[in-house]
Amino acid sequence: MTGSEINVTADLVRDLLREQHPDLAELPIREVAGGWGNQMWRLGDDLAIRMQRMDRSHDLQLKERRWLPLLASRVPIPIPTPVRSGAPSERFPKIWTVMTWVPGTPMDQAQISRGDHAADLLAAFLKALHVAAPAEAPDGSGSGFGAHPKESTEGFEHFLRNVDLGDFAEHDVQAVWDDAVAAGEWRGPRVWVHGDLHPANVVVADGTIAGIVDFGAVFAGDPAWDLAAAWVLLPAEGVSRFFDNYPPVDEATLRRARGLAAMKSLFLMLMGQNGERGLPGGKPTWGPAGRAALDRVLKV
Repeated sequence: MTGSEINVTADLVRDLLREQHPDLAELPIREVAGGWGNQMWRLGDDLAIRMQRMDRSHDLQLKERRWLPLLASRVPIPIPTPVRSGAPSERFPKIWTVMTWVPGTPMDQAQISRGDHAADLLAAFLKALHVAAPAEAPDGSGSGFGAHPKESTEGFEHFLRNVDLGDFAEHDVQAVWDDAVAAGEWRGPRVWVHGDLHPANVVVADGTIAGIVDFGAVFAGDPAWDLAAAWVLLPAEGVSRFFDNYPPVDEATLRRARGLAAMKSLFLMLMGQNGERGLPGGKPTWGPAGRAALDRVLKV
């Protein structure tokens, strides 16, 4: 546990509900494995509580509270929507939110066996999401998401320097990133972007995508940040099918998306390494997902 993390127990969660939402306090409560910036607790059959944990700011949950009801009405697959708000208190000085539960198994712990269906569904989801956002929609740059790859080079180099590449050649990975950095800027409208599509933020059921979660990074800007998910999430045969079903993508956006997919793959691999070494925040199930994604990126 780090200095910014709070030890959250079932008793604490129930006490907070009794104080602020007593009508929900007697529902069954059970911890959901995983989580990083937030810890999840299942509340009954249909709800979940998102407890701010390592996130230092309220901003991510506040964004979800404001914008998820709007976005949920537009997309073709389930996403969590807020139903109650929890305020900071003496016992828990951070915010928390009661949200709808999205059934399924996180993709870093499950397989997509219906690749064509998953590719079609991801394309439909992002087509519906990537519409022009209002002027007051949040930018992504402040949260580390949404910038042109050239502004994320420090992060990419950190991942590349510290990850165990195994059989991957460093110069091949670097070439993909350099191509993304050289690609042109996004010239289209600011569209809604999830921003953080990776296997732990996607749930699977019946061999296909069943829902998308964790919209803390949501912003308005360059869709390349989401288009990277074609390589990060889908089986190899699903990548071309995804782009066949998504609106036409210009060459520069495709290059940025592929570079961002390489960076996200390295991040997953590094988190997997940390998990194996027992370091704080490590996610051992992310490593294999990252390696599979990087393999798809390099085989284009």
